[in-house]
Amino acid sequence: MKSHPRTWSGNGRRGALTRAAALAIAVGLTWLLAPMPAHAADTLCMPTPEAGCIAGTLRTEEGVLEGVDIKLVSPSGEEQSVTTSATGKWNLQVTEEGPWEVTIVEDTLPDDVATDGKVTARARLGGTTAALIEVRTTSYSSERSFAEYLAQSTANGLRLGLLLALASVGLSLIYGTTKLSNFAHAEQVTLGGMLAYGLVNVGGLNLWLGAALTVLICAMTGWTQDRVIWQPLRRRGLGLTQMMIVTIGLSLALQYCFQYFVGAATVRVVRENPSVTEIGPITMTQQSFAAMAISVVVLAAVGFALLRTRIGRATRAVADNPALAAASGIDVDKVIRLVWTVSAALAGLSGVMYALVTNGIKWDSGMQILLLLFAAVTLGGLGTAFGALVGSLIIGLVVELAPVVGIPGDFKYATAMLILILLLLVRPQGLLGKAERVG
Repeated sequence: MKSHPRTWSGNGRRGALTRAAALAIAVGLTWLLAPMPAHAADTLCMPTPEAGCIAGTLRTEEGVLEGVDIKLVSPSGEEQSVTTSATGKWNLQVTEEGPWEVTIVEDTLPDDVATDGKVTARARLGGTTAALIEVRTTSYSSERSFAEYLAQSTANGLRLGLLLALASVGLSLIYGTTKLSNFAHAEQVTLGGMLAYGLVNVGGLNLWLGAALTVLICAMTGWTQDRVIWQPLRRRGLGLTQMMIVTIGLSLALQYCFQYFVGAATVRVVRENPSVTEIGPITMTQQSFAAMAISVVVLAAVGFALLRTRIGRATRAVADNPALAAASGIDVDKVIRLVWTVSAALAGLSGVMYALVTNGIKWDSGMQILLLLFAAVTLGGLGTAFGALVGSLIIGLVVELAPVVGIPGDFKYATAMLILILLLLVRPQGLLGKAERVG
């Protein structure tokens, strides 16, 4: 009988603990289900398969706006609100796809700031949707002078030209050493962007580490391509036309692989809203400036290697005369394999930065980039790395400057092709190519 009080006491303690736990759960559920107050959102919203994100930054021409309330209405009519942080950023995780109305609460704006106030953002699960609401000071004029427009377009053209140069230099080196027009080279650019997206956005790696691993993996694919495909075909004596057809088939196969594994959506290698830097009339993201600087350093390193190193001299010897290079003791196959490896790595790096600083990259981006790459290589001179660099810069500038002189944006790529045709009529070998005797 002495055990009864002890048993009752134990049951009482357990009952008290159970009631306390139930009370805590009830309070927690009440807090979770209560309408959420506006909050400053400077934290990163990570999309999941079950949820998406809507994000943006409020910025006038004078700086970011802190403490501005933004109301979001879901497609079903549910209202939520957020408040911009000290950096002007805001974001909201959503679980409902479709058009969300995003509205600035104008009473929370500074007195000298005006806005249209409302945009529609089409949210999707598993991704981040940008909601860009235009805000400006009352003294702001949206008109830009021709000189400012020209400066901004020139900067954009240099950025595009440098990104194209990373890929076109490799394409030119492949042609110079093997005389093969590789139609699958642009897919290496797409591969770089897709791999970086997978490693950084999906895998959660640091951007720099993810980019380095992407370049390494792309270099391995270049080495594997030559070892498994191109070297055996060369030794079998397959003609250049047949090998070119193989590159076309490889290009199509890679495109549909990208579509199968990543889907048809456009992806960007970005973990947060990029910061913007203004230098005079030029406004670009800090990522764009970093990409341009990296491109200049890498291209300078490639040029130095070609001109000043032993392997660079061997590469130029193979490009000039493979038979004479082999007779002088150069292992032609090793040089060609190194060219394939470096070219794939450069294309992968170009893809990383292309997906990072432009409007994104998708499964068929290589098809669009390929035309510009061949135009740059042909314009600069087939088989010359420095010619590919010059041609890429010209093509990039022409593409971005075409709208400045009144050419519609849909025709800017056609303008680049027209300049290429006109130049080849005057100088068939390209700007830096060597004239060859025919017949």
